[in-house]
Amino acid sequence: MTEQNKRECVGIGLIGAGFMGRCHANAFTSVSGLFDLPVTPDKQVLADHSADVAASGARALGFARSTDDWRALVADAAVDIVAITAPNVLHEPMALAAIAAGKTVYCEKPLSTTAESALKMTLAAEAAGAVTCVGFNFLRNPMVHLARDIIASGEIGEVTGFRGRHAENYMADPMAPHSFRTDPQGGGAVADIGSHIISMARFLLGPIDEVNADCRTLYPRRPVKPGSLDTKPVEVDDMTHALLRFSSGVSGSLEANWAATGRTMDLSFEVTGSKGAVAFTQERMNELQLYGGSGKQAGFRRIESGPLHPPYGRFCPAPGHHLGFNDLKVIEVADLLIAHTEGGRCYPDFREAWQVQCVVEAMQASSKERCWLKVDGAAS
Repeated sequence: MTEQNKRECVGIGLIGAGFMGRCHANAFTSVSGLFDLPVTPDKQVLADHSADVAASGARALGFARSTDDWRALVADAAVDIVAITAPNVLHEPMALAAIAAGKTVYCEKPLSTTAESALKMTLAAEAAGAVTCVGFNFLRNPMVHLARDIIASGEIGEVTGFRGRHAENYMADPMAPHSFRTDPQGGGAVADIGSHIISMARFLLGPIDEVNADCRTLYPRRPVKPGSLDTKPVEVDDMTHALLRFSSGVSGSLEANWAATGRTMDLSFEVTGSKGAVAFTQERMNELQLYGGSGKQAGFRRIESGPLHPPYGRFCPAPGHHLGFNDLKVIEVADLLIAHTEGGRCYPDFREAWQVQCVVEAMQASSKERCWLKVDGAAS
């Protein structure tokens, strides 16, 4: 019997077999071969909106069974962890049912459609002592952790500023049709991708206390479906710029933009200090830029990811061979399985995701009121 077979199995139930569902399934499949874990994930049940779609997804992704009823998945005794990759509006009822059933809950971002809903989910999880995790998987990048370590060590001196951006181009075409993203419950660019750079800003520098934002709709009407001449109004932002004040006293700026022509994945930040600076972009996710030196030798130098930056070495023993998007999901699942086994916190959990949602809503309200606003729950 192999060591893996000796480990306790943990039953996985996955709701949704779309892109993120496939990412979750891949991570649960791959994680035991890369990490020494106390448990082995066992892909038990996949649920989707129809029996045929669920059955097809289960076959493709290696789940033992399928169902078109997510409630049946949640109630299944063989399921220990419920992974939710369904539309955002369904996150609350699914998560609350899973918490009530005593499950660990792994939910994609954003946690819900409103901060009020996200807080309801958070309080339910905490009252039940449930382990939760939310899929801000870009936080698992070893280079982002290195940046935080450098900042915390004082190597760049006292932090004097932050600049963050998440810019992509998937809505740059004015004929790009409406989808769940442009539904008001989707929240627009600031909720969809802005939540990623907000979570990263909080991870690096702590709570955001105040915001002053400008949310703009670049294309006020979009086709109702691909190729249609019928259009309907857009009620969400395509682009948001915001000024920030962190609870620490640091100030900065942030941009969320899903109509940034030419940009595919510019999730980036620059943190400046009195002695140096660090800079990163997900478009070059295996590199961190560190400013230092003096005189003729002052400048940014490139730090390339490698085995010295855990858990890179789990994937490859040689530097420069690079991690990818799905590797970050595997790292996230490894952290989830450890927390599930030990009953500890898996960051970012529901509370952290609620706090991110509070920042999103403060930005939206600030734009409407044209003023600085405090962030509810900033340091809760």
